[in-house]
Amino acid sequence: MTQSGMMPALTQQMQDCIEACMDCHNICEETMSSCMQQGGQAQMQVMRAVMDCSETTRMCADMMMRRSPMAGDMCMLCAKVCQMCAEACMSMPDDQMMMRCAEACRRCAETCRAMAGAAM
Repeated sequence: MTQSGMMPALTQQMQDCIEACMDCHNICEETMSSCMQQGGQAQMQVMRAVMDCSETTRMCADMMMRRSPMAGDMCMLCAKVCQMCAEACMSMPDDQMMMRCAEACRRCAETCRAMAGAAM
């Protein structure tokens, strides 16, 4: 904290990473809803990956916003989870929502890897 008790401003890199995490979180939530509407067509492995990614990206963004000392470690974990989700979604190439989710996950993984590297 600064002398006035306020946290320092977020860097542009942090803001970009938080935005990518929240975009990914939102798309994962939409993807889960879409899968539930489809019923049994969605594979359980894909659904678990999407759920994990949704939760991880939200937590990662929260940790960066509050400047947690663990944010760098969380960004690295988030990058791994997002990559796993992107790969799972790619297993359903005929589903447009899955392809949208995979792209958001890849973007988020990239920004999280960069953020984790900057935090070290």
